[in-house]
This record gives sequence, structure tokens and C-alpha cells, in this order.
Amino acid sequence: MDRKYDLLHKIFGWSSFREGQEPLVDALLAGRDVFGVMPTGGGKSLCYQLPAMLLPGVTLVVSPLISLMKDQVMALTALGVPAAYINSSQTGEEARRVYTGLRAGEYKLLYIAPERLTLEGFTETVRGLRIPLVAVDEAHCISQWGQDFRPSYLKIPDFISRLPRRPSLAAFTATATPEVREDVERLLGLRSPVQVVTGFDRPNLRFDVLKPHKKYDALLPLLRARRDKSGIVYCSTRREVERVCEALRLDGFAATRYHAGLEDDERRRNQEDFIYDRSTVMVATNAFGMGIDKSNVGFVIHYNMPKSLEAYYQEAGRAGRDGSPADCILLFSPGDIMTARHLIETGSENPDLSPEEQAQVTMRDYKRLEVMSGYCATSGCYRAYILDYFGQAHTDSCSNCGNCSGDFVEVDMTREAQMVLSCVLRVHDKLGYYVGQSLITHTLRGSRDKRVLALGLDGLSTYGILRGADQGKTREYFDALLTGGYLRKDETHATLIPTESAREVLFRGKRVLRRQKRAAVKETPRSPSRGAARREIPEPFSPGERENGLLEALKLLRLNIAREEGVPLYVVFSNATLMEMVRLKPRTMADFLAVPGVGTVKAKRYGEIFMSEIGKFV
Repeated sequence: MDRKYDLLHKIFGWSSFREGQEPLVDALLAGRDVFGVMPTGGGKSLCYQLPAMLLPGVTLVVSPLISLMKDQVMALTALGVPAAYINSSQTGEEARRVYTGLRAGEYKLLYIAPERLTLEGFTETVRGLRIPLVAVDEAHCISQWGQDFRPSYLKIPDFISRLPRRPSLAAFTATATPEVREDVERLLGLRSPVQVVTGFDRPNLRFDVLKPHKKYDALLPLLRARRDKSGIVYCSTRREVERVCEALRLDGFAATRYHAGLEDDERRRNQEDFIYDRSTVMVATNAFGMGIDKSNVGFVIHYNMPKSLEAYYQEAGRAGRDGSPADCILLFSPGDIMTARHLIETGSENPDLSPEEQAQVTMRDYKRLEVMSGYCATSGCYRAYILDYFGQAHTDSCSNCGNCSGDFVEVDMTREAQMVLSCVLRVHDKLGYYVGQSLITHTLRGSRDKRVLALGLDGLSTYGILRGADQGKTREYFDALLTGGYLRKDETHATLIPTESAREVLFRGKRVLRRQKRAAVKETPRSPSRGAARREIPEPFSPGERENGLLEALKLLRLNIAREEGVPLYVVFSNATLMEMVRLKPRTMADFLAVPGVGTVKAKRYGEIFMSEIGKFV
């Protein structure tokens, strides 16, 4: 039997290669460069691990994260493959043992971070070794257009040039647009590589976007329905991670947390708790997950919208790595767009880029955000939207996403469309040029924004005609008009320009219909039928009476607790905290934790009893 098949079966336990693996393995064994684009869980690692075992010397694997190196080496060692890593988490003695083993030829694979390649001591050491292959994992990190750009990746070609003999180069990634793929090949200096693109589709993943009024209230039932599964909840900020994780713990979930603000030891401990299923829910920022080798993630829920579709698909793709059905759910609100814009605007500038290049990257970030926003707004197939973006052919319907399997109705929004389109034209007539969505929205909603007033837009007949519509609803109108081709967005200035279809709506009576999930349609409450039994319904409190009655009830509850525990009233809760409870009326642990003056200990001790009292008045 061919040696590669022998190792494939004995070491990795597979009787045959997966799609795309064998051509890449054969090319590397023949000394060729390769470039593999394969989905998460598609078996990229085997494509360089198996050749490394058959080639003479040691294969270097450039990996972006310490956690990924440890996972990979631990898995390989368990398989009996001699592998090691060198990174900043090791003690001096541990690193010396690895260097000694390298010189003695004990390892077949060595994992390193790209930053290590610039250290003279490391370069001198490996120059004396036989290196037949350098594999670059997460290769999209070399492109400034990729969502995880790492300037240190740009140093890889320089390191290769300083080796006595050029090794074969292998580049692998799971998420890369055609533009990023071109960048990877050019910047790494791949020589006529054997390219395999197996596709981006993950049929076992079910995608959906929910637009709840309160996100935590939507998250709870999703997690309760998946108590037997392990999953990740991604949040956009550290503060959100802390809040959601603590609330989930109080609501009885085995949740842990991960973000860059934690100490290294806690991050490592929390990650291990998740990997070994001691904690079934990981609440994290995007600092968690790249290369995490956990196959039984049953769901990935995004509490906030990511900044790009690449980031979303990479993070969502951590679900169902074992091929089992898994859910990828995004909880969207219009505020997510503002948060994402803020993260783009306040992101640290890259010293390796010129001001012009930095401006280009920022502009590209805004365009990617627009694509991500479009995903959340589409009424078409979510999978098709993703595959379109990555340039892969697809069917119009996947039958396995929230939109394809959802119950939809058509809503007539002709009147609202006429208001929006009329405002766009009237602002243009007033100023002599088209403007962006934000300024049109401010005008429609009657904002006293300084720019609106300075430009005299408050004098237009369309000023304030959507004053009663919330920001989310207004955005839905714009999304529908852009998707339907009534408006187009200028790529350079992001201004809104009406199309000929818009004039048909304004001047020729064309109707505008918006496809919308039935659950999202507000239904008018039905009046009780005349034959229905009459129920005695008590007169409701007036707002003032209800607020005062609730405050007094909470004070009485606090008094009883303080007497029982033998402590002053303020030790239970201050008056200010009770007044905030009256104002906010918390009904879940997340809400309760958001009340000023309520900490974790008090929420655990008093949350249920106080919320029970509040419930009597709500």
C-alpha cells in the first residue's frame, strides 16, 4: 500500500482522503508549492501534517495563536507524531528542551508564531536544520484586506529567503475572498502553486438572523433549548461579555468567559473548561476561537453583529466541525451598526501602513460593514448571500436557513417608500448633491442635528414625516429600497442615489412590497367577540400610583429582609437602587444586574425575590 495511505489510516484513522486533500498532499510530497482554501473542519491540517511525516527533516508550521499551537501539538502527540512548539508561554527551560530536540532531529513538525521568524537566534538555529516544508496556517492574515491582518505575516518571505535552501510553501485558509486569495499568493511568493478551493459551503450549519426587542430575553430560550449542547456566544465588547456571562451563570448555565482583558491564566483556564466541557457555554469577544480545535460545538450565537462577513463566517464556522447539524444565529439590532462603526473608527492604526494605505483599509472596513449589514437585512437565502460574497455558485434556496424555512408575508410599504424617496430628491434639490443615509434619516425623523439645521433641511416638507418611526424601522425601509433597486449607493462617497424604479414609485404609482417574516409583523389585537364570557378586569393603576406603589412595596420587602438578616437597610439596597428598580422594572437576571447598585452577590441573594415583587406591578 502507498505509504501515504498507510499513515492516513494508521495515524489519522481515515480510510480515504476528504475532498481536495490528496492533490495537496501529492503536490507537497513532489516538492511543489500549494494553496488550499477549505472550510473549517474540512481537514486542512492533515494536508501538511501527513507530508511532514514522510518528508526528511522538520516541517515548520506558522500559526497565529498560542492556543492553536498547543491544541495541534497535543493532538499530534496523542497520535504518536513527534511535534513541538516554541512560543512566549514557555519557560526558558522548556524552550531550551525544544531547541535541543530540534538539533537532535526528534521532531517532524514545529509550530511557531510569525513573530518568531524575525528573531535572529531562531533563524540561526533553523538554518542548520533540514526544512523541506513551511506551512502557513490562516494565510489570509498576510493580506491587509483580510479580516485578521497580521503585519508579522509579511515577514515570512524574508525568512524563507534567508534559509540555505528554499522549502516548499503551503498556504491554507478557510475564509478568503478572491481578492484576498490573490494577495496571499503574491505576498507569500508562491511559485506556480497547486490550488485547491473545495468551496465555502457548510451544509450542516443552519443560519438565521433574529431581531429581538431585548437580546437577552431572546438568548435565554435559545440556550434553554440547547442545554445538552456546547456552544459559543460572541459579544462585540469586553463589557458585554462580562454582563452576559454573569447573567447566564445566575440563570443556571455553566458559562465561562474569554476576552483580551483577562489575565493569561484565567483565559487559559476558561478555555480549557470549555474545551473539556466543564463549561458548556463560552461567552467571548472575537479574541476567542481562531484555531480552537473543539469539534462538538453545537451552536454559535452572535449577541452582536460582527464588522464583516468574513469575521462572521469564520466565527460561525466554529460550530459543527464534526459535521453534525449546528445552529448559527445572529441577534441583530440597529445599535450593532453604530458599535461596529465605533470599533472601526477607534481601531488602532497600523504603523506598518502608510497614511494612504491606512485610509484604504478603513474605507474597506466600512464597505465590509455594509455587506454585513446587508446580510442582516436580506429576505433571501442567508447561505446564498454568504456564498455570493465568497464567489461560489449556489442554488437560490438552501432549505436550511431561517429565511428559506421561515414563514413570510408581503408587507406593502409604498407610502413609506414614497416618503423616503421624496426626501432623497428634495434634499438633492436643496443642496445640489446627494447625501448619505444618516442625513436623510435625521431629516425624516425630524432630528435637531446640527448638520440638518445648518443645511436648512428642517425647512423641507419631508422634514419629520417619519418622526414616530424608530431607528430600526427606518433602517428597514432603506434596506428594502436598496435591496429592491429603488436606491443605489455611490461606492466613493456612500451617498444614496434614486434609480429609475424610484421615479416609478413616486410618479407612476408603482407599489413597493417588502418580504417580512410573519413573526415580525405586528398584528392588531382582536376585540373580544360579543358572545365571549365577560371577565372582570380591575381598573389599572395610573402610572404615578403604580410607580409609588411599587416603590413602597420594594421598601417594605427590603425592611423585612434587613430585619431577618440583622443589617441596616442600605446594606440590602440603597433608596437610589430601589428607585432604579422602579424605573427599569427588571424581569430577568441580566436586567437585574443592569440596575445601578446591584452587584453579583446581591443579584444572587435577592434577585428572584425582588423581581417577583416587581412582577406583581408589571
